[in-house]
Amino acid sequence: MKSSNSDKWNGWFLISLIFILVCPSVIAQSEASANHSVAVDLNNTNLEWGGCPEFMPEGCNIAVLHGDPATNNADILFKVPAKSDIPEHWHNSAERMVLISGSMEVTYEGEKATVLNPGSYAYGPAKKPHKARCLDSGPCVLFIAFEGPVDAFAGNKH
Repeated sequence: MKSSNSDKWNGWFLISLIFILVCPSVIAQSEASANHSVAVDLNNTNLEWGGCPEFMPEGCNIAVLHGDPATNNADILFKVPAKSDIPEHWHNSAERMVLISGSMEVTYEGEKATVLNPGSYAYGPAKKPHKARCLDSGPCVLFIAFEGPVDAFAGNKH
């Protein structure tokens, strides 16, 4: 039996109706999550610290403060021991950083090294290779807000 144009329209109508009914609830859930406030005590021993990519120095740890690292707009803490060298790497996302503790020397490709002290702010453009060193006053703890998903790739090729 051949389907008529009205059968096709009924199918499209049903799909459209489902879309109209389901999408607002998905959007509302997403907005509710985005609008939920978060307050974290950085001295809280309940922070869940995980490992860093393999190319990062031994003792490197990351804790997620807010968001999902696999999606846009996640906030993390990045911690490395004193005298650690963070090798050249890059991210697909821009990153906004504030050094919480320690002193860190950061060098972006083609730029002079900058020393960050507690309270210092730094912005790193997406895909711009950079390296760092946690100086003697470590450990260095860095707050990082990623615009895109959290990632890190060794080297300067992107």
